[in-house]
Amino acid sequence: MTLYLYRKDHTPLFTMGRIYDGVEFLCSTLEDPVRELIDLNDDGDFNDPGEGKIYGQTAIPAGEYELKMKMSPTFKRPMPYLQNVKGFTSVMIHPGNDQNDTRGCILVGECRIKGRLINSRAWSDILNKRLTEAEERGERNFIRISEDWKRE
Repeated sequence: MTLYLYRKDHTPLFTMGRIYDGVEFLCSTLEDPVRELIDLNDDGDFNDPGEGKIYGQTAIPAGEYELKMKMSPTFKRPMPYLQNVKGFTSVMIHPGNDQNDTRGCILVGECRIKGRLINSRAWSDILNKRLTEAEERGERNFIRISEDWKRE
């Protein structure tokens, strides 16, 4: 299964987007701000001066990532982790309400006010169920993240 995240609203404090399952809109997303990342030292971390990443305050780069359900020590349940995100570790899709809850991860829920999500746990559970069922069928899961809010 492939999820499609289209980033829509970019601000200095957060990034809002929408997740589709390929056909239908599922839920809204909230992430840290998108920053230009440059790997000057070619060491894969983007943390050196001038490379653009602010730890815990930077959205992951757009692209396609495999999702794997793994036990989260924070949430005490299996959560979808994005694999092989250059310069980032332990990036997952999880519940949260505002930019203070993200630290580089993708929050899911319903957006009624820009910069805030509601019903986040419910949407996290829905996505987790779909991803777990796909894994149980032997499918690989992916998320494709695009800076273009217009659907491809």
